Amino acid sequence: MKKSAFNPEGQQAHLSGKIVAGMERISEAFKVLLWEKAKELGLSPIQIQLLIFTAFHKEALCNVSDLAREFNVTKPTVSDAIRVLHNKGFIIKDHSSADSRSYTIILSESGKEIVKMTENFADPMQQQIEAMSDSDLEHVFETLSKLIFQLNRTGILTVQRTCYGCKFYSRSKSSNYCNLLEKPLFTADIRLDCPEFESA
Repeated sequence: MKKSAFNPEGQQAHLSGKIVAGMERISEAFKVLLWEKAKELGLSPIQIQLLIFTAFHKEALCNVSDLAREFNVTKPTVSDAIRVLHNKGFIIKDHSSADSRSYTIILSESGKEIVKMTENFADPMQQQIEAMSDSDLEHVFETLSKLIFQLNRTGILTVQRTCYGCKFYSRSKSSNYCNLLEKPLFTADIRLDCPEFESA
């Protein structure tokens, strides 16, 4: 029987267990960096994530339902975070859609300033990654992008906008191709969060 990935004996017996344990450590580092920034500004981690997401994604994705799916939290959790951000003046609720009950969120000027202060919270991690060789980076990214796609296919990750799940993506033999851009995709060209993504 396979031992838990969190049991050192299980990690020693199965390389996959070591990888899972390593990924858990990395997720902890991400949470620590996010919490440090949140405490510094008197916000919660999810509030910072909502502001950053809103800054870099199209308005169509910046509503309660899509944000709840994006961050794998409940709609009430997102609504509460939006209420606080709205009260602080960091976002504007846009009710211009046909459904008067729904709205999208837009950053206010002060919200844009907060994003400038928070968007680089993961820089310490990126700096360590950038110290790796180009070939190592490519191998890590290839494995990571495929894992994200598979986790989405099994329902563990609810949202992904990677090339592998896009209707414009095709693969022949050992090459990837984007039919929207009409060009081959090398490993480094694969996107994890594509603005033009449309589900296959």
